[in-house]
Amino acid sequence: MNRVSGIVLAGGLGRRMGRLDKGLQPLRGKPMVQWVIERLAPQVDELLINCNQNLEAYARFGHRLVPDEVGGFAGPLAGLHAGLKAASHRFVVTVPCDSPFLPHDLVRRLKEHIGAHHIAVAKTGAQAHPVFSLVTNDVLENLERFLAAGGRKVDAWYAGVRAVEVSFDDEAEGFMNINTLEELGRA
Repeated sequence: MNRVSGIVLAGGLGRRMGRLDKGLQPLRGKPMVQWVIERLAPQVDELLINCNQNLEAYARFGHRLVPDEVGGFAGPLAGLHAGLKAASHRFVVTVPCDSPFLPHDLVRRLKEHIGAHHIAVAKTGAQAHPVFSLVTNDVLENLERFLAAGGRKVDAWYAGVRAVEVSFDDEAEGFMNINTLEELGRA
């Protein structure tokens, strides 16, 4: 009951990075997604990669690939949806492929706070980071209704479920995501 499935969200088009697949862009000698996998894998009981393109490249990391069922590169909620349907465990954590410095204790801290909530969302200062979240698999039906109605915004969806925000002010740098080639160069 306490096991956790991890989903690396790598299903986007990389619009802000010139339509390059962000997860596959090199950072300090290896693809960005590899840094994410190395940080997340020790925290979860199974790891899935949500991706919609470059499947052969992502398959090389040795984890099950889960493409979106919702068409049109619909965003992180489509990745969560696909991951929830494929996950083996009650708890599912999501992280983006473009955040190579995610906290080593992310899952433990989110799990400590989820309690009777459906979702625990990481937060630094006043900024929530809903793509860094732990959800229970019983949100799947709610998420399917939201997506079927055209909803795509993560924060709009999680506002409609029992959610708790978990402070990570002590690890704010762990939530830095790399969206552009300039940011990648600085990292």
